[in-house]
Amino acid sequence: MTSQHQRKRVKHSALAASAALAVVAAVAATAPGAGAAQSGTPGTPKLKLIAASSAVTLDRWEGEGERGVFLDLGTYVTVDGAPLEFKVKRKSYKDPVVAQQVLRDGTKTTTRALPAGLVKDFSGLPGFLEVSVKNAAGQEVAKTKGSFCPNNASGRIRPDAPARSHYPESCPTNPFTLGSVWGVEKGWASNSSTVDYDKPLDLPVGQYTAKVRVAKKYRDLFGIPDDRPTIKVTVREETGGGGGMGLTARSGHGAHHAGGPAGDHYGPRGADAPTPGALSHALEDRGLAHHLGDGRGHTDGSRIAPALKAADKRPTGRAGVPANVPKPDLRSLPAWDIAITDGEDGDVPGKDYLAFSANVWNAGPAPLVVDGFRSPGKDLMDAYQYFYDASGKQVGYTPTGTMEWDPRIGHEHWHFTDFASYRLLSEDQTKEVRSGKEAFCLANTDAVDYTVKNANWHPYNTDLSTACGEQNSISVREVLDVGSGDTYTQYRPGQSFDITDLPNGTYYIQVIANPAKRLQETNTKNNVALRKVVLGGEPGKRTVKVPPHDLIDAR
Repeated sequence: MTSQHQRKRVKHSALAASAALAVVAAVAATAPGAGAAQSGTPGTPKLKLIAASSAVTLDRWEGEGERGVFLDLGTYVTVDGAPLEFKVKRKSYKDPVVAQQVLRDGTKTTTRALPAGLVKDFSGLPGFLEVSVKNAAGQEVAKTKGSFCPNNASGRIRPDAPARSHYPESCPTNPFTLGSVWGVEKGWASNSSTVDYDKPLDLPVGQYTAKVRVAKKYRDLFGIPDDRPTIKVTVREETGGGGGMGLTARSGHGAHHAGGPAGDHYGPRGADAPTPGALSHALEDRGLAHHLGDGRGHTDGSRIAPALKAADKRPTGRAGVPANVPKPDLRSLPAWDIAITDGEDGDVPGKDYLAFSANVWNAGPAPLVVDGFRSPGKDLMDAYQYFYDASGKQVGYTPTGTMEWDPRIGHEHWHFTDFASYRLLSEDQTKEVRSGKEAFCLANTDAVDYTVKNANWHPYNTDLSTACGEQNSISVREVLDVGSGDTYTQYRPGQSFDITDLPNGTYYIQVIANPAKRLQETNTKNNVALRKVVLGGEPGKRTVKVPPHDLIDAR
């Protein structure tokens, strides 16, 4: 992978997904009352910790600078009686994250606040699992804690449970996430094993016993029995070749560094090329939910879900957009993942570059839908923005620039121009000292706020294998769904800022959505975000300090 644009991909790992494929039968055999809903207080879910198997075999990896095993023990939290659901949000980056449990009893919905400070970010319930690992002699050789992301739904525990999960498929890890929804359907199980692909557990080859339990604070909070599954663990040498953790295995669970050729930076967002697909969710939902959250005024994406397939031919008749039609609202997030690099893939030797990640997201209430139509033999498409009413019916369109074919290796797809631009500003923010402007292939890489109206919890085009078209495409549709954003990591020439000859001092990275205002939005006053950086050092050894952005300390 030598692509120019870099992307994030938040999906379940192949390891976790493969374990999920076996959970339905295993849970059905072990869960009490399988085949019928458990009794309990209406609206209050009944939770239980189980292990899908009494024994697992883990491969020990040996690679340059990394070794150990991923402690995927195949433990699950079963949910019955009512859905397990949380709404997690912060008002602004100056405010802490607040989490509420949503209680549904079939006729009414109530909420209760989780204890203040319990949830600190959007990755899940911290310290939920406690794991103790002992060797064959009975000595404790490892003790870990793990977060629980309820969105790691894996399958049903009884045949009359909902056929699909309408909740999101993962917990967001973008540091500037604003809101999330976590949930497990009634009659489903969610994988509770936390696999941190940056921190493998250094266990030698041998036999072990792992004991898992839910932390007491969560047992008390949710009424979870003090079950302690015991799992026999066999650690063996990895025999599949490759000599490392591997890109496929490390593409999920919020992995921070995907594997790749030495010297390539992939960052926490994957790469701008179709990435190896992890095994999909069991019974993965494509936005067709049957749940109390469906319908007008709810945020499961069921009301506005335009077809992903582009129109066969460009629109005819007079362009127009009816008054009061729902429109997208594009907003920029502050830059993060900021670092000094000497450049990659063709940069001029001896130069210093300021690299960063940037995201533009859609706060709704309508998706951004852009179709490109090509004239035969041309490397440009005419682009049109489409508009839909509240029922998803197309009611208007307007020309909105072009799409261009990018033939470079690692791209080789259609880019929509003028979606976003980046600038490096002087300390007083009056002078532009560097600019990086690129065309984009839109993809829903990050769940930024799934609590906004009409948020689609199941966006389809989450990586470039589902969008952007081929060289012989006659038309392309690119979509940015409500609640999702598109992250690009600027680590390539023309994207990162050349700071070789800039004096030390304070600057601002400016991210601008819809810079030419060719796209129609509900609000264009929230399209710009700034991130302060302080450059220091000397040529060849430049440094960057990144002060926190309010409460967000993400460099």
